Amino acid sequence: MPRTRETAMGTVTSADGTSIRFDVIGAGQPLIVVDGATAHRAVANWNTELGEQLADEFRIYTYDRRGRGESGDTAPYAMQREIEDLAALIEEAGGSATVLGISSGGVLSLDAATAGLPISRLALFEPPFVVDGTRPPLPSDYVEQLDAFVAQGRRGDAVELFMTAAAGVPKEFVAGMRQSPFWSGLEDIAHTIAYDGRFMGTTMSGAPLPTDRWALTVPTLVMHGDRTPPSLMSGPRALVELLPTATLRVVDGADHSFEAKSLAQALREFASN
Repeated sequence: MPRTRETAMGTVTSADGTSIRFDVIGAGQPLIVVDGATAHRAVANWNTELGEQLADEFRIYTYDRRGRGESGDTAPYAMQREIEDLAALIEEAGGSATVLGISSGGVLSLDAATAGLPISRLALFEPPFVVDGTRPPLPSDYVEQLDAFVAQGRRGDAVELFMTAAAGVPKEFVAGMRQSPFWSGLEDIAHTIAYDGRFMGTTMSGAPLPTDRWALTVPTLVMHGDRTPPSLMSGPRALVELLPTATLRVVDGADHSFEAKSLAQALREFASN
């Protein structure tokens, strides 16, 4: 007979008083998912699918990063505030947790682990580092451009900059995307795209990763898909070379998105080692 899959939702209060909304499914060991740019609970369907795959073995927390979905956003923004948000969720989960960082959420997770948060294991799926010439680097003033667009009320232009400069969407496709039903939702959280840009820093410049930014002692699994473009394979591989506690896994059937079943299997094996 299958185990009952417990589900719940709730709110934690971060150190600066910001409310962070989360969902939780399952009753096993805690695993917290940190989304990348633009993703949150209402749109990140892969989180629900991953939760269903893992709920018999894990207690999976998914949350809206500040400024997105049902979470608050207390000004002024600072990267440390998001690390504190994650700390509040880990405390809610019991004081220690495995953390899965997806895309730029993986860089937040790396910084959080380096800051000493009680992360027992760290899993990263395709942190989008640009460490070579396989794709154009981000503009050096990328964050400044994003902030300026939002300040001028040009939220759609901020989203377009993210899509073209960071996500690599050809510019000629963006006009059609602007007419799509999902575009208004992206504009709603456009101000948070610069938050991820701050975490990425210079790691999308085409230069080698910094050797002095991350100091980890926890077991770390770095993943990329077997269908991922070469430009998103080189970054994770460079990170594994940099971190002594890291191992690499290629996830079957995945590109920068993934099939929950394949990623769930990788996480199960990682947690059991």
